[in-house]
Amino acid sequence: MERATGIKEDAKAVNLFLDSLAARINHYRTSLMLEGHTITAQRLIDFVLGKTVSKAKVMEEFSLHNDEIKALVPREYSKVTHIRYETAKSHVREFLKFKYGIDDLEFRELNYEFVKDFEFYLKSVKGISNNTTLKYISNFKKIVLRAIDKEIITVDPFKRFKSKTEKIIKRPLSKYELNQLENHPITIERLATVRDVFVFQCYTGVAYIDVFNLKISDINREMMINSGL
Repeated sequence: MERATGIKEDAKAVNLFLDSLAARINHYRTSLMLEGHTITAQRLIDFVLGKTVSKAKVMEEFSLHNDEIKALVPREYSKVTHIRYETAKSHVREFLKFKYGIDDLEFRELNYEFVKDFEFYLKSVKGISNNTTLKYISNFKKIVLRAIDKEIITVDPFKRFKSKTEKIIKRPLSKYELNQLENHPITIERLATVRDVFVFQCYTGVAYIDVFNLKISDINREMMINSGL
């Protein structure tokens, strides 16, 4: 019977453990069959020894992803895209420290509750708006889907997560507001440039991408932008 003999507690404990182990192995074997995997003795042994459970961690994978994005700037991604993912990674790291007091977490420990708590953290503790929160969550979701594609995990913790962006009613600046912005003293050169470009667009109606590509030769002596832009 391949079980311990006797009726004492130690024999019962051994047999209970063996029964539980046999049930787990049979369940794993059935899962392999349903997923179309080849069933081998080594695969079952690895399962019993715990070698089939991925130890991959969230922040490690997030860093790997961001490093790949950075390596493809500016050929496939913009610098802004890399910065956005770095910001999202920073928020996840701070949340892990705030909620669990740890620096990283294994993917297999992610669940729906983690996602909801992360959303609440961004909105309450960090004071981030709903729409911006959902953008950071979307960045994080890409890392999770990447882990699923790499077969690090099989269950998507975002499966039951529902989100909805809030419609923002945009209104044009008044003449007074534009004048205030135009004449406001800004000591940081980078921000001053951003302000100047925005004001330029307000007066000319030129799209940002056209301003980005604007050259001196595109402006004539009367300071009129050539219509060929």
